[in-house]
Amino acid sequence: MENALLSISPVDGRYAASTAALRNYFSEFALFRYRLQMEVEYLIELGNPGFPCENAFNASQIEQLRSLYRQFSIDDASRIKSLEKSTNHDIKALEYFLKEKMDELGLTDFREWVHFGLTSQDINNTAIPLSLKEAVEQVILPAIVTIEDGLKQQAQEWKSIPMLARTHGQPASPTTLGKEIQVFAERISIERQKLQHTVWAAKFGGATGNFNAHHIAYSQLDWVSFSNQFLKRLGLNRSQTTTQIEHYDQLASFCHNMMRIHTILIDYSRDVWAYISMEYFRQKVKEGETGSSAMPHKVNPIDFENAEGNLSYANAILGFLADKLPVSRLQRDLTDSTVLRNLGVPLAHSLIALSSLQKGMAKLLLNRVAIENDLQKHAAVIAEAIQTILRREGYPKPYEALKELTRGREEITISQIHDFIATLQVSDAVKAELYRITPANYIGIIHF
Repeated sequence: MENALLSISPVDGRYAASTAALRNYFSEFALFRYRLQMEVEYLIELGNPGFPCENAFNASQIEQLRSLYRQFSIDDASRIKSLEKSTNHDIKALEYFLKEKMDELGLTDFREWVHFGLTSQDINNTAIPLSLKEAVEQVILPAIVTIEDGLKQQAQEWKSIPMLARTHGQPASPTTLGKEIQVFAERISIERQKLQHTVWAAKFGGATGNFNAHHIAYSQLDWVSFSNQFLKRLGLNRSQTTTQIEHYDQLASFCHNMMRIHTILIDYSRDVWAYISMEYFRQKVKEGETGSSAMPHKVNPIDFENAEGNLSYANAILGFLADKLPVSRLQRDLTDSTVLRNLGVPLAHSLIALSSLQKGMAKLLLNRVAIENDLQKHAAVIAEAIQTILRREGYPKPYEALKELTRGREEITISQIHDFIATLQVSDAVKAELYRITPANYIGIIHF
C-alpha cells in the first residue's frame, strides 16, 4: 500500500504484504461487495416459481445483476459511501445504490423488491459469515495446511534421530526428534479438520426473526423453507430461531477452534526456540541480514518469536470476539456491529504468524553433533530401562538401587553405569542385555 508508512495498525502497514490477500474479504470495499452479493442473490431468489418475482428476470438480466457484485469497483464503493452521507445508514445506502443500478439496467419496475421484508442484519449476518467462510477456505486453511505439511515433512525426515527428552526441563527418557515434531503435526491435523467442518451460521428472518413482513404480505408462502434453501445454496447454514441478529454461537466456536490452532503453534514455536538455544538447530544465514545492532555474531530465532507474538495477539482478540458476540440486550443492540468489523484483524495476525513460521521452518539446519553430545552427556536416563529389566528378573529393590546411583549426581557416564551393572547378581545374559542399552537406542516405539 502506498500509504503503509502512515497506517495506524501494522496489519496494513509493516505487514501489508503478508496480509494483502485478506483485503478481498475484510476491507470496507469487500464488505460492500458481499452485502451487494446478498441483496442481488436474494432479489434473484424471489424470482423462484411461486414467489413474488416469478419469471421477472431472464437469464441475461440475472447475469447483469450478478455482474454488479462480480465486477464491483472502487467507484461503486465510493458511490455507496456518498449515499451513506445522506442516509447515515450503510445498508440503506447499499439499497439505493442497487436501485440506481437497476434503473440503468432497465429493471425499474422491480426496484421495490430490493431488500423486500428484510432488516439490515439479514444482509450483515449473511454477508459477514460468507466473507469469513471464503477467507478461511481460500487463504487461512491453505496457510495452515502448508505448516501442517511442513511439520509432517520434518517429522519424517528426523523420525529416527535419537534425542534427549526433557520433562520439567530436566533430562528424561530419550525420544526422537521426528516423533516430537509429529506430536505437533498430529495436533494441528485434528484441529484443521475441525476447522474444515465449521458450521457457517447466518441469520435470515426479517426484523426480529419471525418473517413478520414477509408473512403479512404473502401468508400463503413458506418463507422458512425459502430462506433455508437460499442460504444453503450460498454455503451457509440458517439459524432457525433468532432475534434480530445471529446469535453468533457458531462464530464463537470458530474463534475457539482458531485459538486452539494458534496455541498449538505457540507451543511449537517455543519448543523450536528452545532447541535453537540448545544448539540442536542452527539457522541459515541470509546475506545482508543483521541479528543484533550490538553483537555481530547473533542469528536470532526471530521468525519463531514473531510467530509467537502474533499468534498470542490473535488469540486475545479471538477470545474477546467469542465472549462478546453471543451477548446482546433483548432482541438486539448495536455492540456487535462495530466488533464484527474487526473479524479480519485476528486472522491477519494469524496469517502474519503462519508466514513467519514458514520462513523459520525453512531456515532450520539440524546440528546432529549437539544432539548426540547431549545424549551422551546424560547417560543416567537409561536408569529407567535398567531398573525395569531388573524388575522383570525379580531383582530386589531395583528402583532404589538406580536411584542411589544416579539421582542428583552432576554427571553419570556410561562407564559408571557399566561398572554398576557388573556388580549385579544377575545372569550373564541379563548383564549383556543391560550393557547393550544406550541413550541413543533407548527410544521406545516410534509409531507414525
